[in-house]
Amino acid sequence: MISNLKKRIYTSIILIFIVLTMLINNYVLGYFLIVVSILSLLEYVQMTMKIYVNEKIKFITFNSIFALYVFIFSSAFLMFSNFFHFKILLFILLFTCIASDIGGFVFGKFFKGPKLSKISPNKTIAGSVGSILLSSITFIVLVSYFTKNFELKILSIGIITSVSCQIGDLFFSYFKRKSKLKDTGNLLPGHGGILDRVDGILLGMPIGFITLLLVY
Repeated sequence: MISNLKKRIYTSIILIFIVLTMLINNYVLGYFLIVVSILSLLEYVQMTMKIYVNEKIKFITFNSIFALYVFIFSSAFLMFSNFFHFKILLFILLFTCIASDIGGFVFGKFFKGPKLSKISPNKTIAGSVGSILLSSITFIVLVSYFTKNFELKILSIGIITSVSCQIGDLFFSYFKRKSKLKDTGNLLPGHGGILDRVDGILLGMPIGFITLLLVY
C-alpha cells in the first residue's frame, strides 16, 4: 500500500513536470498528444477486444468512434493552444481535471464511506465530493489569478468540469469492469495505464471549455 502510494506520488511529480513543459512549449505539447492518443487507443482496443470477442461490428464501431473522438480532442487542443488566451484557459481546465482526480483519491482514501456506484467499487461519495471541492477551488484560484476578478458563475464551471471528469472516469470504469481489468495498463507506476489517467480529462476538458464559452 505504502509502496504503491510512493510510486503514485513519484509518477505524479513527473507527469506534472511534463504538463508544465507542454504549457511552455507547443512542440512538446504536440508530440505528447500524439503519444498519449496512440497509447490510449491501444489500451482501449485491448479492453474492447476482451468484451466484444465474437462481435466484430461492435468492436470496430466502438473503436472507430473512440479513435475519432481522441483525434478531434487532440487536434482541437493543439489548435487552440496556438492562441495564448485559449491556451491558458485549456491548461486551467486541465489542472482542474487533475485536481478533480487528486481530490477524489485523497478524500476517498481518508473518509471512505458509502460507494458512489457499482460500476467502480473503489469510488466513494466522499471521493466525489472531494473531487468537486478541490477542482472548484483550483479553477476559482487560477481564473481569479489570471483575470484579477472573481464572479460566482466561475464556481459553476469548476463544478461542471469536475462532474464531467467523474462521468468520464465512470464510463471507462464500466469498460474495465466488463473486460475484467483492474487497470487499462501498467505503463505508469502507481497509476495504471495512460487511459486510467486521461479518462476523466477526455470528457471534463471539452465540457468545461464549452461551458466556459457559454457562460462568458
